[in-house]
Amino acid sequence: MKKMILALSLSGALLSAAPLYAEDTATTMPSTPAATVVETVAAPDTTTAVAATEAAPEAAPAEEAAPVMDKGDAAWMMTATMLVIFMTIPGLALFYGGLVRAKNMLSVLMQVFMVFAVITILWCIYGYSLAFGGGGAFIGTLDKVFLSGITPDSLADTFSAGFKIPEFIFVAFQATFAAISCALIVGAFAERIKFSAVLLFSVLWFTFSYLPIAHMVWFGEGFLFKAGAIDFAGGTVVHINAGVAALVGAYMVGKRIGYGKEAMAPHNMAMTMIGASMLWVGWFGFNAGSNLEANGGAALAFLNTMLATAAAAVAWAGAETLLKSKPSMLGAASGAVAGLVAITPACGTIGPMGAILLGLISGVVCLWAVHGLKRMMGVDDTLDVFGIHGIGGIIGAILTGVFTAPSLGGTGAEDFSIASQVFIQTEGVVITILWSGIVSII
Repeated sequence: MKKMILALSLSGALLSAAPLYAEDTATTMPSTPAATVVETVAAPDTTTAVAATEAAPEAAPAEEAAPVMDKGDAAWMMTATMLVIFMTIPGLALFYGGLVRAKNMLSVLMQVFMVFAVITILWCIYGYSLAFGGGGAFIGTLDKVFLSGITPDSLADTFSAGFKIPEFIFVAFQATFAAISCALIVGAFAERIKFSAVLLFSVLWFTFSYLPIAHMVWFGEGFLFKAGAIDFAGGTVVHINAGVAALVGAYMVGKRIGYGKEAMAPHNMAMTMIGASMLWVGWFGFNAGSNLEANGGAALAFLNTMLATAAAAVAWAGAETLLKSKPSMLGAASGAVAGLVAITPACGTIGPMGAILLGLISGVVCLWAVHGLKRMMGVDDTLDVFGIHGIGGIIGAILTGVFTAPSLGGTGAEDFSIASQVFIQTEGVVITILWSGIVSII
């Protein structure tokens, strides 16, 4: 009897444990796709199932990995865009406003402010499409006019395969480049041109000069891009382009009344210094933002921008000391801007020591352009747009072909040829000068 009771107890224990064991097994075993489970149960014909499994890879080739939209890159590009806006308004506006006479300060501030606003609108209406909307070697198409087809889900390429950013932020970032390019020109004929004339010139120049050059240099099918020209952040597109237009505009408008006969000194150097400092800060968005990603490439552009700017300010102040026995705040600020301009095309491809050398060279050469070349040309370039942006851009664009060499610390390939690259860079400079000059004259 006792044996029977014991046997019944053991049997009950085993039966009660069975569901728990089954539940535990189902939990710990790796999951199986539902389709496979259904197929196994419902189709006892294993031959057919095996044949279908073997044929599946042939019928459905492996899909490519979907492009990744990194939130860090997107956040960095929005930050960079805001920095470029900051360097324009208020940075450039205050820099220019302090350099003119007091009676013309508000006029210059208004011109910079409104040019930025107008060009930003035009960029989104048709500018982005003509610059980056496809097309041939010299100009894009109107496929993306009014930002047609661009949605919050649209993505734009970066320099890393498979990594993209929202196209809307790329549109906004490039809009700031177009706007500041037009705003730069204002300084050449400040104090002697009507507000309406400034806006009209800006619209026409933006349409017929800026957009084609931007397409040629930065679009994948553009003439200069395919030729191998290096312009990381806008040496040709922005600075040479705007500098040449400024020179032509200054010639066509003529000299200010009393120019060369009466004092026309800057009325507020404190304002100019503040504006120059804002330009320096905002330029990190300009240069490092052009990397389109928050990675080592952006860090290189960031550091190079710091070093070249500092070196150019030191070089300009040092040269002033030799020539005039003492440096000036105007000279230091102008030198800093010259360094910012020169490093722009090279910031992502040269090494830090190359950036210092480039800054030193641009500081001295732009000083000569402002004080010597300007006098030789007999032009009243009010705020020295050509001397700093035009000449600084030319220096930076050409020397990019030198300092990009890996032997000089640059990021060029092992077979990089300085002579070949300098030739390509010079070709880009010449095309930009001629294109912008002809458009500005017409």
